[in-house]
Amino acid sequence: MTVANLTSPAFSLKAITRPNILLLEPYRCARDDYKTGVLLDANENAYGPSVYTSDVASSKDTSKLIETDLIAGLHRYPDPHQEDVKQLLCDLRNAPNKGKSDIIPLTPDNLYVGVGSDECIDTVIRCFAAPGGDKMLTCPPTYGMYSVSAQVNDVKVVTVNLDLETKGFPLRVDKVMEALSNDSSIHLVYLCSPGNPTASLVDPESVKKILAHPTWNGIVVVDEAYIDFSPVGSSIAPMVTEYDNLIVIQTLSKAFGMAGIRLGASFASSPVTRILNNVKAPYNISSLTSTLALKALSPSGLSNMHKNIDAIVSQRARLLEELPKIPGVGNFIGGYAANFLLVQILDKPRGVPSSPTALRLYETLAVTKGVVIRFRGKEPGCVGGLRITVGTEEENTILLEKIKETLLEIYRS
Repeated sequence: MTVANLTSPAFSLKAITRPNILLLEPYRCARDDYKTGVLLDANENAYGPSVYTSDVASSKDTSKLIETDLIAGLHRYPDPHQEDVKQLLCDLRNAPNKGKSDIIPLTPDNLYVGVGSDECIDTVIRCFAAPGGDKMLTCPPTYGMYSVSAQVNDVKVVTVNLDLETKGFPLRVDKVMEALSNDSSIHLVYLCSPGNPTASLVDPESVKKILAHPTWNGIVVVDEAYIDFSPVGSSIAPMVTEYDNLIVIQTLSKAFGMAGIRLGASFASSPVTRILNNVKAPYNISSLTSTLALKALSPSGLSNMHKNIDAIVSQRARLLEELPKIPGVGNFIGGYAANFLLVQILDKPRGVPSSPTALRLYETLAVTKGVVIRFRGKEPGCVGGLRITVGTEEENTILLEKIKETLLEIYRS
């Protein structure tokens, strides 16, 4: 059946679309192409959510996840301020410094919560970088949504690569300082700690140096999505009580295993969070999200989360030991502070890092072996790079077997 197009001849979609949006290259992930199998591509928590983990694992009745308190009150708009969720997030980050008289504790006034950390990233740009003139600085290799959000907001990106010659990709803080000194239109610096795809922590002293830049007027944003896989006390969120020009972004998607509820948090000084909260939609966090977030941040939820982290750290150590034993697997080129690893694939056993070989391995694993990881070989300093999420014991066993099998096939062809 053919339906007549009644659109006015005066309408031109291209003519009314912002030019920067027409040029936009959207964020892409492996899940765009591969949706089933052993999914070790998106740095999710393979051990599941921190809410009701034991119940779901021991029962096929997933209706246990749907309790009365999840559906009661859905005819009403949710709490626009989410004070209870904010307080529990503050409690979590205050805990390592409890009893320290020289540390000012975080309060709900230090928080903005968004629909995942991606909304937090976007909101900061909308608030502090004017379209068509202001810029933000990123340090590749890094999370791709920073540049996507910048382009959506018509904000130019200045890049200062991480140290590509040193293992772990440390921040070249002097180069960042130089860039800020030379360009006053840079209003934001986005850092990722632990980095994605590097899995390395940024030295807090480097962050402090940038924050104390004598002439630059701007904000440093530190994305700590993976911070709970790092040593206890690694988060610099408490520093926002000392530095008005610092924002620390976190999420419940990773260590908490709650990616499906989409909850991100921005810690900052109260004047900054006041601005962020002023521009958000009035009811941006749903009642379902806040209810599940409260459960995830409860004592039982935190207990489940820590058990899952322990399991992931154990399996991370296993991959660090077992992957190098496979002929054709090269060096780990990132750090070990996240729930994923960045490893190089060689053109042949005892050969040199090869992005074409890594890409072929990635595609073959996904298409014919049912294992999805992430190709990172096009990013600065990541020649031959594959990013592998740490899975469960069973998933990692399959991963190791399939990588060994597939590399043998590639080298024989």
